[in-house]
Amino acid sequence: MTISNTPVREGGLPLTHIPDATPVGAMLLTHGAGGNANAPILIAAATELARLGLVVRRYNLPYRQARPSGPPRPAEAVRDREGLRLALSELRVEYPGPVYLGGHSYGGRQASMLAAEDAAACDGLLLQSYPLHPPGQPAKLRTAHLGDIARPAMFVHGTKDPFGTIEEMESALALIPAPHQLYVIDKAGHDLGRGRDLGYCAAFLSFLAAQNS
Repeated sequence: MTISNTPVREGGLPLTHIPDATPVGAMLLTHGAGGNANAPILIAAATELARLGLVVRRYNLPYRQARPSGPPRPAEAVRDREGLRLALSELRVEYPGPVYLGGHSYGGRQASMLAAEDAAACDGLLLQSYPLHPPGQPAKLRTAHLGDIARPAMFVHGTKDPFGTIEEMESALALIPAPHQLYVIDKAGHDLGRGRDLGYCAAFLSFLAAQNS
């Protein structure tokens, strides 16, 4: 596996993990609200997914391209999704075959919202630590768009994640009409142990294969 420096506009981190063998697809992978494309969870997942045959590009969302620290603002969410859309389009041009979209926390939420808005944007979703609700506020569910997701989606969630219990996640995922799966990591928090359990990477590819069988 190699990591190439692919030019990215607006100060994005040009980090693309390329498998040694012919790629079976490509993935755009993005970060949570307080992080960037160098987040440990993204590096770990990208490395493992590339080992399994996917080209993986770690991507800085537009709000992070604009400033090196600080959380996103609500008004920036639309621009963040447009950034994902553009980056996915560029990835399709570079690497023929299926293109998937993944993200951790805020990045995963924006990825799922883009997929709900535009089913053609990607061929599947890998969502790590989806922020189902703010910690301690279970009534404020972020589920309004889930019923519009038409692409296969795998959610990876820790049993100690304050943004949603496993039971809450199971209930929310039942809203998704497309094939979906929940991969649970025992005793992991919102950071998923920074990659101590990467079994979900192989499980994701198996999940996708099952949809095409």
